[in-house]
This record gives sequence, C-alpha cells and structure tokens, in this order.
Amino acid sequence: MNLTKHIALAFAFTAPLMAGAAAAAELPPLREVQEIDQNMLWAGLAVEVSDECSTIEVKKIKGISFLWGLKNKASAMGYTDDEIRAYVESDDEEARIRRLGEAYVRQAGFDPKTPEGLCAFGEAEIARGSVIGSFLRSTK
Repeated sequence: MNLTKHIALAFAFTAPLMAGAAAAAELPPLREVQEIDQNMLWAGLAVEVSDECSTIEVKKIKGISFLWGLKNKASAMGYTDDEIRAYVESDDEEARIRRLGEAYVRQAGFDPKTPEGLCAFGEAEIARGSVIGSFLRSTK
C-alpha cells in the first residue's frame, strides 16, 4: 500500500468525527503549514521504511493516532475535510513529500533507493528515538 493510501485511510476514519469543521477563509495551503506538512513527512518516511524493510514494522495504532491528531489540528485551524482530503490524496503532494523524504534519508547518510539503506535508516531512527523512529519497531 502506498503512502497516500495509508494516510488517506487514516484520515477517512476521522472524517465522521470532524464533520462540521468551520470553513477556512484565506488559509495557506496545508503544504505551507509546517506543523502539518513536516509531520506528514515523518509519518510518510516511517511508512516507506516499513514497506521496504522486512525487519522493521510500523506501529499502526500509534501511526493512526498520530494522523488523527494531525487531522484534528488541521480542522481546528479551520481547514475543511475536503481541503484536508485534497492535500492527503494529491499525487503532486505525495511526489513532493517523497522527494523531501529521499533528501532527508540521503542527508542522514543512507541510500533511500534501496531496502538496505532504508533498513539502516529506520534502525538509526529507532535508536535515536526520533519522531520517525517512534512509529517503528525492529523485528530483528
């Protein structure tokens, strides 16, 4: 399952809880809201690592809870369910987040294009207790 489907599924679960959110007036695109966009990058990287690395699993309940929190935060800022869904399901946004993720993994000294690189990155994130690492569990 790709990143968009994981995240869209998590947001779909919360849509009924957030019905009736206030309409946004002149809010910046969600990609420009760092506390949302940066956290979507962390969640996306965790999903990518778990998808590509057979020795690392994603903590699904923790991840879904985290994504619910992001959706709640976006809703509280005034974004509608339609605006949130458009951001989460956008192919352009997924490609942009993927590029940012690959650059982040490279900057950390790992190859984002190989399972070995992503496994090593995931293990390093778990060891350092990062946000990304908090979503992951090593099965070694």
